[in-house]
Amino acid sequence: MPATPAAKAPEVPEALRPSAAPAASAPRPRPPARPRPRVLLGATAAAVAVLLLLVAVGTLLRQPLLIPPLAASAALVAGAPDLPLSQPRSVVGGQLLSALTGFAVLAAAGPGPWGAAVAGGLALGVMALARAPHSPVAATAVVVALQAPPFWSFLGFLALACLLLVAAGLAAAPATGRTYPAYWI
Repeated sequence: MPATPAAKAPEVPEALRPSAAPAASAPRPRPPARPRPRVLLGATAAAVAVLLLLVAVGTLLRQPLLIPPLAASAALVAGAPDLPLSQPRSVVGGQLLSALTGFAVLAAAGPGPWGAAVAGGLALGVMALARAPHSPVAATAVVVALQAPPFWSFLGFLALACLLLVAAGLAAAPATGRTYPAYWI
């Protein structure tokens, strides 16, 4: 009886092959260094001050200006002013684009958690296309899609709050010895 040839395993494309294990001697990333006291105190004071300012202005206007995504934005502007996520283009543009994305999904799907999930994910794509990355604002799209706020007043108050965040970043820069913004547009 003739021997049958052994079955040959199919060729695995390079992209699907497992990558080699990282070298054992490769250095592990380390956590960031502790900030200098002046930077730490200045950034913390700036974040607290701008969040209190949002509450105060919101109280005067009888409209809440402090929403969770803005607290995260304040932390970025005050604590990491040199990151692309912290620049005015990203803070203002990202917030407004995300809100518009939330309103678009709201118009298509109505308020609710399913639409909110879609809005949050789509907001990241919209920001990337606009070159205005600011990850905290995915939550702005979620807030819009869940709560269905009035369109024009929400956008107006959101724009005001964003401008106050940027102004606080400008005011805090000299106190921390850092430069803000790294770029405008």
